[in-house]
Amino acid sequence: MDGFDPGTGLGPRLRLVRGSRRLSVRELARRVGCSASLISQIERGVSVPSVGVLYSLATELGSSLDYLLFGSGAGPAADAGPASDAGPASDAGPASDAGPAVTSEPREAPPPAIVQRGCDRRIIDLASGVRWERLTPQSEAMTDFLEVVYSPGGHSTDERRPLRHDGREYGLIISGTLQANVGFESYELGPGDSIAFDSSTPHEYLNKTGDYVHAIWVVVHSEPGRA
Repeated sequence: MDGFDPGTGLGPRLRLVRGSRRLSVRELARRVGCSASLISQIERGVSVPSVGVLYSLATELGSSLDYLLFGSGAGPAADAGPASDAGPASDAGPASDAGPAVTSEPREAPPPAIVQRGCDRRIIDLASGVRWERLTPQSEAMTDFLEVVYSPGGHSTDERRPLRHDGREYGLIISGTLQANVGFESYELGPGDSIAFDSSTPHEYLNKTGDYVHAIWVVVHSEPGRA
């Protein structure tokens, strides 16, 4: 599996969202439960978060995963200036000087893409041996649709702290064997096995084998822009 590509833009987008929330690196690290140096390294593009840290960052900042990872979907809200900045209406001069109004036909927007070619997926390699490949041609506000690859020994979080986040998730194992710990139960999932549960239940995934695990994963969020 290839190393992390800082060209994904995760670092600059994380810095932008953090700044829009007026949080220092230390304060964000405290809230997420990681070191300030890790946040700094992620923002500078020299390190990459685990799945667990990524979900914690998105949840704490109120950002979608799609925006942080790929620049798609909703980013930080822009601060629109007050209406009075436009100046007094009289500056435009008498209405009669403008001449007849000219209208143009609205240009029809191209239809959204509906096919994602396998050779052109958006991909990011996360820490602890996990790769995410987005299976939709554009951002989906309510859904994350991914192929997830766990390298040998890969697991969902370096901290071995179970994940908890918004939504409901569904997984299907394509190849390999993945251990899923959900709540107080542990499940061994092989090819053809699937799993579905509320994502707010503590959970983690581990590949304890020497082979790669390929799986299809879907997370359906409770509202747009949630992680």
